[in-house]
Amino acid sequence: MSSRVADLFGVKYPLIQAGMIWCSGWRLAASVSNAGGLGIIGSGSMYPDVLRDQVRMCKVATDRPFGVNLPMLYPDIEAHIATLIAEKVPIAFTSAGNPTQWTAQLQSHGIKVVHVVSSVKFALKAEAAGVDAVVAEGFEAGGHNGREETTTMVLVPMVCDALRIPVIAAGGISDGRSMLAAMALGADGVQMGSRFVCSEESSAHINFKQRVAQAGEGETILTLKEITPVRVIRNGFYQQVQKAYGEHASTEQLKAVLGRARAKRGMFEGDLEEGELEIGQVSGRVNEILPAARIVADIMNEYEELRTSLCRK
Repeated sequence: MSSRVADLFGVKYPLIQAGMIWCSGWRLAASVSNAGGLGIIGSGSMYPDVLRDQVRMCKVATDRPFGVNLPMLYPDIEAHIATLIAEKVPIAFTSAGNPTQWTAQLQSHGIKVVHVVSSVKFALKAEAAGVDAVVAEGFEAGGHNGREETTTMVLVPMVCDALRIPVIAAGGISDGRSMLAAMALGADGVQMGSRFVCSEESSAHINFKQRVAQAGEGETILTLKEITPVRVIRNGFYQQVQKAYGEHASTEQLKAVLGRARAKRGMFEGDLEEGELEIGQVSGRVNEILPAARIVADIMNEYEELRTSLCRK
Protein backbone atom coordinates (compact mmCIF):
# COMPACT_ATOMS: atom_id res chain seq x y z
CA MET A 1 0.00 0.00 0.00
CA SER A 2 1.64 3.22 -1.16
CA SER A 3 1.54 6.30 1.06
CA ARG A 4 4.00 8.97 2.16
CA VAL A 5 4.22 7.33 5.59
CA ALA A 6 4.77 3.79 4.28
CA ASP A 7 7.42 5.11 1.90
CA LEU A 8 9.09 7.18 4.63
CA PHE A 9 9.47 4.22 6.97
CA GLY A 10 9.94 1.49 4.37
CA VAL A 11 6.98 -0.57 5.58
CA LYS A 12 4.13 -2.32 3.80
CA TYR A 13 1.29 -0.54 5.59
CA PRO A 14 1.01 3.04 6.97
CA LEU A 15 -0.09 1.52 10.29
CA ILE A 16 1.94 2.37 13.39
CA GLN A 17 1.66 0.73 16.78
CA ALA A 18 2.08 3.40 19.45
CA GLY A 19 5.03 3.21 21.85
CA MET A 20 2.97 2.92 25.05
CA ILE A 21 4.54 2.99 28.48
CA TRP A 22 4.53 -0.47 30.16
CA CYS A 23 2.76 -2.06 27.17
CA SER A 24 5.15 -1.82 24.21
CA GLY A 25 8.15 -4.08 24.55
CA TRP A 26 10.20 -5.76 21.85
CA ARG A 27 7.78 -8.66 21.34
CA LEU A 28 4.92 -6.38 20.34
CA ALA A 29 7.10 -4.08 18.23
CA ALA A 30 8.69 -6.98 16.34
CA SER A 31 5.32 -8.69 15.77
CA VAL A 32 3.73 -5.56 14.30
CA SER A 33 6.74 -4.89 12.08
CA ASN A 34 6.80 -8.50 10.88
CA ALA A 35 3.10 -8.15 10.00
CA GLY A 36 3.81 -5.17 7.74
CA GLY A 37 3.18 -2.24 10.07
CA LEU A 38 5.64 -0.21 12.11
CA GLY A 39 6.22 -1.51 15.63
CA ILE A 40 7.47 0.86 18.30
CA ILE A 41 9.19 0.16 21.63
CA GLY A 42 7.95 2.45 24.41
CA SER A 43 11.06 3.63 26.25
CA GLY A 44 9.34 5.85 28.84
CA SER A 45 9.22 3.04 31.43
CA MET A 46 12.73 1.70 30.75
CA TYR A 47 16.12 2.25 32.34
CA PRO A 48 18.88 2.79 29.74
CA ASP A 49 20.20 -0.78 29.97
CA VAL A 50 16.67 -2.15 29.61
CA LEU A 51 16.05 -0.13 26.45
CA ARG A 52 19.36 -1.30 24.99
CA ASP A 53 18.41 -4.93 25.62
CA GLN A 54 14.90 -4.39 24.22
CA VAL A 55 16.29 -2.88 21.02
CA ARG A 56 18.76 -5.73 20.58
CA MET A 57 16.07 -8.38 21.09
CA CYS A 58 13.82 -6.59 18.61
CA LYS A 59 16.59 -6.60 16.02
CA VAL A 60 16.92 -10.36 16.43
CA ALA A 61 13.15 -10.88 16.15
CA THR A 62 12.62 -8.79 12.99
CA ASP A 63 14.65 -7.65 10.01
CA ARG A 64 12.07 -4.98 9.23
CA PRO A 65 12.02 -1.33 10.36
CA PHE A 66 10.90 -0.53 13.89
CA GLY A 67 11.06 2.54 16.09
CA VAL A 68 11.43 3.75 19.66
CA ASN A 69 9.20 6.27 21.39
CA LEU A 70 11.19 8.87 23.34
CA PRO A 71 9.33 11.00 25.92
CA MET A 72 11.75 13.92 26.05
CA LEU A 73 11.00 14.74 29.68
CA TYR A 74 12.42 11.34 30.66
CA PRO A 75 15.32 11.82 33.13
CA ASP A 76 17.74 9.60 31.17
CA ILE A 77 16.84 10.95 27.74
CA GLU A 78 20.49 11.51 26.79
CA ALA A 79 21.27 7.85 27.48
CA HIS A 80 18.27 6.79 25.40
CA ILE A 81 19.39 9.00 22.52
CA ALA A 82 22.85 7.42 22.73
CA THR A 83 21.27 3.95 22.60
CA LEU A 84 19.30 4.75 19.45
CA ILE A 85 22.43 6.07 17.76
CA ALA A 86 24.68 3.20 18.89
CA GLU A 87 22.13 0.51 17.96
CA LYS A 88 21.22 2.19 14.66
CA VAL A 89 17.50 2.31 15.39
CA PRO A 90 15.98 3.67 12.16
CA ILE A 91 13.06 5.70 13.55
CA ALA A 92 12.41 7.78 16.68
CA PHE A 93 9.00 9.01 17.79
CA THR A 94 9.52 11.93 20.18
CA SER A 95 6.90 13.33 22.53
CA ALA A 96 6.38 15.48 25.64
CA GLY A 97 9.00 18.10 24.93
CA ASN A 98 10.63 20.47 22.46
CA PRO A 99 11.42 18.74 19.14
CA THR A 100 14.25 21.17 18.38
CA GLN A 101 16.37 19.65 21.15
CA TRP A 102 17.26 16.31 19.56
CA THR A 103 15.91 16.21 16.00
CA ALA A 104 19.04 17.38 14.18
CA GLN A 105 21.33 15.10 16.18
CA LEU A 106 19.19 12.04 15.53
CA GLN A 107 18.85 12.85 11.83
CA SER A 108 22.60 13.34 11.52
CA HIS A 109 22.89 9.62 12.32
CA GLY A 110 20.31 8.64 9.73
CA ILE A 111 17.41 8.32 12.17
CA LYS A 112 14.02 9.57 10.99
CA VAL A 113 12.21 11.68 13.59
CA VAL A 114 8.47 11.90 14.14
CA HIS A 115 7.02 14.19 16.81
CA VAL A 116 3.65 13.78 18.56
CA VAL A 117 1.47 16.92 18.72
CA SER A 118 -1.99 17.82 19.99
CA SER A 119 -2.51 21.14 18.21
CA VAL A 120 -1.78 22.98 14.96
CA LYS A 121 0.47 25.35 16.90
CA PHE A 122 2.76 22.55 18.05
CA ALA A 123 2.56 20.82 14.68
CA LEU A 124 3.96 23.94 13.00
CA LYS A 125 6.73 24.16 15.59
CA ALA A 126 7.62 20.52 14.95
CA GLU A 127 7.76 21.09 11.19
CA ALA A 128 9.95 24.16 11.74
CA ALA A 129 12.25 21.99 13.89
CA GLY A 130 12.81 19.79 10.84
CA VAL A 131 11.03 16.58 11.87
CA ASP A 132 10.23 14.10 9.12
CA ALA A 133 6.55 13.69 10.11
CA VAL A 134 4.14 14.39 12.94
CA VAL A 135 1.53 12.37 14.81
CA ALA A 136 -1.62 14.48 15.27
CA GLU A 137 -3.13 12.94 18.39
CA GLY A 138 -6.71 13.82 19.29
CA PHE A 139 -8.43 14.15 22.65
CA GLU A 140 -9.75 10.57 22.44
CA ALA A 141 -6.29 9.06 22.87
CA GLY A 142 -5.19 7.19 25.98
CA GLY A 143 -2.31 7.96 28.28
CA HIS A 144 -0.82 11.44 28.41
CA ASN A 145 -2.74 13.82 26.22
CA GLY A 146 -2.97 17.44 25.14
CA ARG A 147 -4.72 20.08 27.21
CA GLU A 148 -6.64 21.51 24.26
CA GLU A 149 -9.19 18.66 24.11
CA THR A 150 -9.33 18.90 20.32
CA THR A 151 -10.82 15.72 18.88
CA THR A 152 -9.15 13.67 16.17
CA MET A 153 -11.91 14.48 13.68
CA VAL A 154 -11.17 18.20 14.08
CA LEU A 155 -7.41 18.11 14.67
CA VAL A 156 -6.27 15.90 11.80
CA PRO A 157 -7.62 17.94 8.85
CA MET A 158 -6.42 21.20 10.44
CA VAL A 159 -2.90 19.82 10.83
CA CYS A 160 -2.95 18.33 7.33
CA ASP A 161 -3.95 21.70 5.89
CA ALA A 162 -1.21 23.51 7.80
CA LEU A 163 1.79 21.22 7.15
CA ARG A 164 3.75 20.02 4.14
CA ILE A 165 5.30 16.98 5.86
CA PRO A 166 3.42 13.67 6.37
CA VAL A 167 0.76 13.56 9.07
CA ILE A 168 -0.10 10.43 11.07
CA ALA A 169 -3.53 10.44 12.75
CA ALA A 170 -3.96 9.07 16.28
CA GLY A 171 -6.70 8.96 18.88
CA GLY A 172 -9.82 6.81 18.63
CA ILE A 173 -8.52 4.68 15.76
CA SER A 174 -8.75 0.92 16.20
CA ASP A 175 -9.84 -0.80 12.98
CA GLY A 176 -10.11 -0.53 9.22
CA ARG A 177 -13.14 1.73 9.37
CA SER A 178 -11.51 4.35 11.57
CA MET A 179 -8.27 4.07 9.61
CA LEU A 180 -10.11 4.80 6.37
CA ALA A 181 -11.86 7.76 8.00
CA ALA A 182 -8.51 9.18 9.13
CA MET A 183 -7.06 8.82 5.64
CA ALA A 184 -10.14 10.55 4.22
CA LEU A 185 -9.41 13.47 6.57
CA GLY A 186 -6.02 13.84 4.88
CA ALA A 187 -3.74 11.70 7.05
CA ASP A 188 -0.91 9.78 5.41
CA GLY A 189 -1.05 7.03 8.03
CA VAL A 190 -2.47 6.10 11.43
CA GLN A 191 -1.14 5.26 14.86
CA MET A 192 -3.02 2.93 17.20
CA GLY A 193 -2.28 2.36 20.87
CA SER A 194 -5.29 1.01 22.73
CA ARG A 195 -5.99 -1.70 20.16
CA PHE A 196 -2.50 -3.12 20.59
CA VAL A 197 -2.70 -3.08 24.39
CA CYS A 198 -5.10 -6.00 23.89
CA SER A 199 -2.62 -8.06 21.90
CA GLU A 200 -1.03 -11.27 23.07
CA GLU A 201 2.44 -9.77 22.67
CA SER A 202 1.71 -6.60 24.66
CA SER A 203 3.77 -6.41 27.85
CA ALA A 204 0.73 -5.18 29.80
CA HIS A 205 -0.50 -7.37 32.65
CA ILE A 206 -3.26 -9.79 31.69
CA ASN A 207 -5.54 -8.15 34.30
CA PHE A 208 -5.20 -4.83 32.50
CA LYS A 209 -5.73 -6.39 29.06
CA GLN A 210 -8.91 -8.08 30.25
CA ARG A 211 -10.15 -4.89 31.89
CA VAL A 212 -9.63 -2.96 28.66
CA ALA A 213 -11.44 -5.67 26.68
CA GLN A 214 -14.37 -5.39 29.11
CA ALA A 215 -14.50 -1.58 29.10
CA GLY A 216 -17.68 0.03 27.85
CA GLU A 217 -18.60 3.41 26.44
CA GLY A 218 -17.75 6.33 28.70
CA GLU A 219 -15.53 4.43 31.15
CA THR A 220 -12.45 6.61 30.51
CA ILE A 221 -11.85 10.23 31.44
CA LEU A 222 -9.12 12.85 30.98
CA THR A 223 -7.89 14.04 34.35
CA LEU A 224 -4.94 15.52 36.30
CA LYS A 225 -4.50 18.45 33.91
CA GLU A 226 -2.70 20.37 36.66
CA ILE A 227 0.15 17.85 36.47
CA THR A 228 0.09 16.15 33.06
CA PRO A 229 -3.25 15.37 31.42
CA VAL A 230 -3.89 11.63 31.30
CA ARG A 231 -6.85 9.55 30.09
CA VAL A 232 -7.63 6.67 32.44
CA ILE A 233 -10.30 4.11 33.25
CA ARG A 234 -12.40 5.14 36.25
CA ASN A 235 -11.38 2.99 39.24
CA GLY A 236 -10.42 3.30 42.92
CA PHE A 237 -7.43 5.48 42.14
CA TYR A 238 -9.56 7.79 40.02
CA GLN A 239 -12.04 8.11 42.90
CA GLN A 240 -9.14 9.24 45.12
CA VAL A 241 -8.32 11.91 42.54
CA GLN A 242 -11.94 13.03 42.45
CA LYS A 243 -12.05 13.22 46.24
CA ALA A 244 -8.94 15.43 46.16
CA TYR A 245 -10.58 17.71 43.60
CA GLY A 246 -13.67 17.90 45.78
CA GLU A 247 -11.47 19.08 48.64
CA HIS A 248 -9.88 21.74 46.37
CA ALA A 249 -6.49 20.06 46.42
CA SER A 250 -3.44 22.02 45.31
CA THR A 251 -1.15 20.79 42.56
CA GLU A 252 1.26 19.47 45.18
CA GLN A 253 -1.53 17.61 46.92
CA LEU A 254 -2.61 16.07 43.61
CA LYS A 255 0.97 14.96 43.04
CA ALA A 256 0.89 13.30 46.45
CA VAL A 257 -2.29 11.40 45.52
CA LEU A 258 -0.66 10.30 42.27
CA GLY A 259 2.50 9.21 44.09
CA ARG A 260 5.07 7.12 42.26
CA ALA A 261 4.73 4.20 39.86
CA ARG A 262 0.92 4.35 39.61
CA ALA A 263 0.99 3.46 35.92
CA LYS A 264 3.36 0.55 36.51
CA ARG A 265 1.15 -0.69 39.34
CA GLY A 266 -1.94 -0.70 37.16
CA MET A 267 -0.81 -1.58 33.64
CA PHE A 268 2.26 -3.73 34.30
CA GLU A 269 1.52 -5.26 37.70
CA GLY A 270 -2.25 -5.61 37.24
CA ASP A 271 -3.61 -3.72 40.27
CA LEU A 272 -6.92 -2.58 38.82
CA GLU A 273 -8.01 -0.51 41.81
CA GLU A 274 -4.90 1.33 43.02
CA GLY A 275 -3.12 1.53 39.67
CA GLU A 276 -3.38 4.18 36.96
CA LEU A 277 -5.10 2.48 34.01
CA GLU A 278 -4.15 4.56 30.96
CA ILE A 279 -6.24 3.80 27.87
CA GLY A 280 -8.16 5.60 25.11
CA GLN A 281 -11.88 6.14 24.59
CA VAL A 282 -11.79 3.54 21.84
CA SER A 283 -11.34 0.85 24.52
CA GLY A 284 -15.14 0.68 24.44
CA ARG A 285 -14.81 -0.86 20.96
CA VAL A 286 -12.00 -3.31 21.78
CA ASN A 287 -13.40 -6.57 23.10
CA GLU A 288 -10.87 -9.34 22.54
CA ILE A 289 -7.20 -10.13 22.97
CA LEU A 290 -5.59 -11.30 19.72
CA PRO A 291 -2.11 -11.88 18.28
CA ALA A 292 -0.65 -8.64 16.92
CA ALA A 293 -0.31 -10.09 13.42
CA ARG A 294 -4.01 -10.97 13.41
CA ILE A 295 -4.87 -7.43 14.51
CA VAL A 296 -2.83 -5.92 11.68
CA ALA A 297 -4.32 -8.31 9.12
CA ASP A 298 -7.89 -7.66 10.28
CA ILE A 299 -7.39 -3.89 10.15
CA MET A 300 -5.88 -3.88 6.69
CA ASN A 301 -8.41 -6.35 5.26
CA GLU A 302 -11.30 -4.24 6.53
CA TYR A 303 -9.63 -1.07 5.28
CA GLU A 304 -9.18 -2.44 1.77
CA GLU A 305 -12.68 -3.91 1.58
CA LEU A 306 -14.30 -0.64 2.67
CA ARG A 307 -12.10 1.49 0.42
CA THR A 308 -12.95 -0.69 -2.57
CA SER A 309 -16.65 -0.62 -1.68
CA LEU A 310 -16.71 3.16 -1.38
CA CYS A 311 -14.86 3.62 -4.67
CA ARG A 312 -17.62 1.66 -6.42
CA LYS A 313 -20.36 3.97 -5.15
